[in-house]
Amino acid sequence: MEAAQAAHRALLEAGSTAATAESLTGGLIGAHLTAVPGASATYRGGAVTYATDTKASVLGVPEALLAEHGAVHPDVAVHMACGARRLTGADFGVAVTGVAGPEPQDGRPVGTVYAAVAGPESHTRVVRFSFTGDRSGIRLDTVTGALRLLGAAVRGDVAGNTRA
Repeated sequence: MEAAQAAHRALLEAGSTAATAESLTGGLIGAHLTAVPGASATYRGGAVTYATDTKASVLGVPEALLAEHGAVHPDVAVHMACGARRLTGADFGVAVTGVAGPEPQDGRPVGTVYAAVAGPESHTRVVRFSFTGDRSGIRLDTVTGALRLLGAAVRGDVAGNTRA
């Protein structure tokens, strides 16, 4: 919850809004953001695109990219973040795609997560996380990491504090 509050504060101070595109977290990032009082001032909405084909049909991730690399890829995360931003008219889009387990996916081990933020003027940033633990823990670590990445992007912090 602390990461969601910090992201909300950063968005509020910047006069900006955010949207989410989620895969492995299934809406947890949006849930954390909306648990913050006053979230309606900064959160525009989100898309849960759990199935690979919905990443293309809903968020505009290129089908060729998905066919070549699968859903767990840094470029997929970037396209998802851009798609969330475009769909909602938000200033920032934050997206996550990865493997929560119990089995590897797309040749990626359990715990591999890509989080991306797309912001104004086509600025994007993507981070690879390697989490350990069970499915629930990986999903919660992903929420924290993505929200920290969002807050850092809004603040213009290039180094960014994204450690979960």
